[in-house]
Amino acid sequence: MPQKKTKIKVVFTGGGTGGHIFPIIAIVREIKRLGSQKEILFYFIGPKDNLASFYFPKEGIKNKFIFAGKLRRYNNFFSFFQNLLDFLKIPIGFIQSFFLLLFIRPKIVFSKGGYGSIPVNLAAFVLRIPIFLHESDIIPGAANKFFFKMALQVFNSFLITPLFPQEKTIVIGNPIRRELLLGSKEEAIKKFVLSGERPVVLILGGSQGAKRINEKMVQSLVFLMDEFEIIHQTGILDYERIKKMTELLLKPAQKKYYHVYPFLDEEALAHAYAISDLIISRAGSGSIFEIAAVKKPSILIPLPESANEHQLRNAYYYSAKGACLVLEEENFTPIFFAGKIKELFSKKENLEKMAKAAEEFARPLGGKIIAAYFLEYFLK
Repeated sequence: MPQKKTKIKVVFTGGGTGGHIFPIIAIVREIKRLGSQKEILFYFIGPKDNLASFYFPKEGIKNKFIFAGKLRRYNNFFSFFQNLLDFLKIPIGFIQSFFLLLFIRPKIVFSKGGYGSIPVNLAAFVLRIPIFLHESDIIPGAANKFFFKMALQVFNSFLITPLFPQEKTIVIGNPIRRELLLGSKEEAIKKFVLSGERPVVLILGGSQGAKRINEKMVQSLVFLMDEFEIIHQTGILDYERIKKMTELLLKPAQKKYYHVYPFLDEEALAHAYAISDLIISRAGSGSIFEIAAVKKPSILIPLPESANEHQLRNAYYYSAKGACLVLEEENFTPIFFAGKIKELFSKKENLEKMAKAAEEFARPLGGKIIAAYFLEYFLK
């Protein structure tokens, strides 16, 4: 008679920016791989999120959306009014979370931080459900700062994250989907219809501030298109605008070397990583750890509005390892940017050193480490 699987429930929370989506997916996939003999049910409790709505059900994660209040750091009356309204959402979200957790009865709550995690973590603490935190950035976010004393364990992305006591901290990086490491140069040439004649620069327009970074990239094309082949992910909202701009800007002979897409799915992104010789990106923790895992040199353009300047701090820490160049938005000019790219490619050893530093920085097993930790905890 086959042994009946043990049913275990896990609740994930977080949210506000989208940076929680793919690390949670990475962890869930690793738990499924390592814990195939157990029946594990996955839930996400947090604010309504288009990415969560799209991706989580495909991974077998049930969404339970709640109210959550966001603190805006802009000094104007509208932000003050919005903060006041959002503050009122927290007790509502707490009540929702309390009854959801009471009904689900999870073994653990895993929090990625962000304002969306606050009501859930509060409810978990009241119900005495073990809380595990993951901090993505060098400077901890406000939610994780508040809850780390209540957490059973804290998983850090970076070695130097202050505040959290060493005895309850494990440094594992930011969990990435291992499928991103399976890209193929040959498949990339077919998928993106690449010429194979030039170095490939991959531009990743982020979900936040994508419009500005896309505009800066387009302004730089005139200085790049005679030497490089470019794959450009613009983001869905900015795709049509950028496509029209580049159709007018580029010469007919240059257009075959420029490949623009609204969004690269997981398979396409893996192939794009594999074929790229240099990556241009924002400096979110998820992006940095993906770029490091695929062992690619990069130029990072931090989002100036990121909370606690976390993208700026992440980028400069990564740069200090020799794995990237940092270009702040306020210092960006098309000529300077293009000049930096050409300078990197002028000496092959420049890119090789950065790629080696990225490889040394990488922690591609973060998701697997968390999954193994949880499965061991479930046996207690």
